[in-house]
Amino acid sequence: KAKLVESGGGSVQSGGSLRLSCKVYGFTLDDSSIAWYRQIPGKEREGVAVIDGDGNTKYAGSVKGRFTISQDNAKNTLYLQMNSLEPEDTAMYYCAAGYGANRYPLPARLTGYGMNDWGKGTMVTISS
Repeated sequence: KAKLVESGGGSVQSGGSLRLSCKVYGFTLDDSSIAWYRQIPGKEREGVAVIDGDGNTKYAGSVKGRFTISQDNAKNTLYLQMNSLEPEDTAMYYCAAGYGANRYPLPARLTGYGMNDWGKGTMVTISS
């Protein structure tokens, strides 16, 4: 059974950096599209970044140039390097997997469409 476990969240000041990790179990990254999402209580979930099995990526406009998504297939782990963090980045961050890496285009995956399994999230808090 597939499982995704996020880690790396925490509290940092504005301008700081964090690296989130998502360890996956029960499937391989090379035939999946894996993405990061975030959500503030009371607000809609937002797609942050997605990567497919070929290493193609797509970012939300609000994080482009500041965040970098990557994956280590040997470690079955997805990463999100977050730099120049802003208070507006405060949220619960989730990773999710969509099987069949090329089944849906990346912009669709970034909305959450076609994502099959989700982690429980890791909290990121940015103070001003």
